Amino acid sequence: MDEQAYVYIMPSRRNGTIYLGSTDALARRVWEHRNDVLEGFIKKYGCHLLVWYEAFGDLALARQREFQMKSWKRAWKIREIEGLNPDWEDLYDRIAQP
Repeated sequence: MDEQAYVYIMPSRRNGTIYLGSTDALARRVWEHRNDVLEGFIKKYGCHLLVWYEAFGDLALARQREFQMKSWKRAWKIREIEGLNPDWEDLYDRIAQP
């Protein structure tokens, strides 16, 4: 079975505080963030919108991309979001299981 992993971006609002992370269970992780299950950055800053994600074949590749993107300037992250999602729509419903 192929492992699927993701890098994702969750801001507090359009052009707000940006959180960047990686996971092997995107829907579960976003649900945890949206419901403030986990302590930390997302809960503190209210980053609850899933506006961008990228899939990878394994978690090591996703984490490598996450660390690469964390070194990016903010403008580059915004450009990445707007390249996929120009209106900063919440993509959670597209990935959540019914």
